[in-house]
Amino acid sequence: MTKRVLVVEDEIFVALDIEHMVQQAGFVVSDIAADRDGALAAAPQSDIALVDLNLRDGATGPGIARALAKDHGIHVIYVTANPAQIGPDHGSALGVIAKPFRMETIRAALKIAAGHAADEAELGGFTRFRAAPGSSPTAALQG
Repeated sequence: MTKRVLVVEDEIFVALDIEHMVQQAGFVVSDIAADRDGALAAAPQSDIALVDLNLRDGATGPGIARALAKDHGIHVIYVTANPAQIGPDHGSALGVIAKPFRMETIRAALKIAAGHAADEAELGGFTRFRAAPGSSPTAALQG
């Protein structure tokens, strides 16, 4: 079964770029959301979420990540230019992809989130916070 990916990004051109990369990686985009309300509305149709920190409604990314992970069981990956803003309470996210990002990084992170990749703590541009389902624990974010 193909995993469905929610893109939570308020900059439309960045969101469309991510959407294209997700599709090229063999996943389906369930929706694009620019704020908390949109992200939570799309949650029931999503398995994985790529979440920016600063959205249309402010710095709501961490709260959205917590809600998606805790309330909906979604595997969250942050995609942000400001990884230091995440802090020690990273909202149960699997990790972070630093902007600017590359197709290979998006693909590898999605495969880890979907449980289709070997356990790697760091890939070029992707830092793991915790283990994906069925894999061993990895290093926490270094602050």
